[in-house]
Amino acid sequence: MDAVRLEGVGVVRSGTVILDDVSVVIAPEDRWVVLGPNGAGKTTLLALMSTQLFPTSGEVMLLDEIMGAVDVFDLRPRIGLASPTSYAQIPPTESVHNAVMTSAWAVAGRWNEEYSPEDETRALSLMEAMGVGHLAQRTIGTLSEGERKRVLIARALMSDPELLLLDEPAAGLDLGAREDLVSRLGALATSPLSPALVLVTHHVEEIPVGITHALLLREGRVVSAGPIQAALTSESLTQAFGVGVTIVQLPVTAGVRWAAHTAERSTPGW
Repeated sequence: MDAVRLEGVGVVRSGTVILDDVSVVIAPEDRWVVLGPNGAGKTTLLALMSTQLFPTSGEVMLLDEIMGAVDVFDLRPRIGLASPTSYAQIPPTESVHNAVMTSAWAVAGRWNEEYSPEDETRALSLMEAMGVGHLAQRTIGTLSEGERKRVLIARALMSDPELLLLDEPAAGLDLGAREDLVSRLGALATSPLSPALVLVTHHVEEIPVGITHALLLREGRVVSAGPIQAALTSESLTQAFGVGVTIVQLPVTAGVRWAAHTAERSTPGW
């Protein structure tokens, strides 16, 4: 079974091409990072993978189900999504514990649902794993940016999904919060019990250890895709971002992290 299979996928909105002939296959054991500048189509790609958007052309297959031939409401509980849109759906007065646990019913706020002791335990366990267990009784609206990001990931994992989608989970975080989150994502990515993972980011420094594949986009088209060592290069980053970039691998205890900088050049008068 493929977690994701896109074949010649295109998305056009109001005459604007957002994605153009995108093809990629993601296996259940894969952990992918999607990179590209603003407007490259990254968030649109994630919207397709989360059944929030249908393609204009091509075929999208998720967890061996073809979009358009399956009820998306049956498919969505099998897909975990952490994104700004998923946060916006949660009432700001909802407790952190309930915000995580209600994902078991695919709802954003607690109402009349009944939860088992196992649900309670799983929610607390996921919150602890993401470093927000101590915030269980706080309300979502009182959390910092970093705290919200970690709560959303715990919520995305609550239904034990087969596919996990993370939309810029480290965006807007300070250095300490970013490194704490990236470390936790590394533990998630390297666990054999974790679902297929797709993480969207602008920055190679936010790629955790354990990521196996990379997809680079520019203006809706694939620049490179495949095993990360082959797909994530200085040349592919330069092509994707439109500026000369050198990428460096940084060995760490659990694997490899990445860093990038612009190619050196002389500037007259400096």
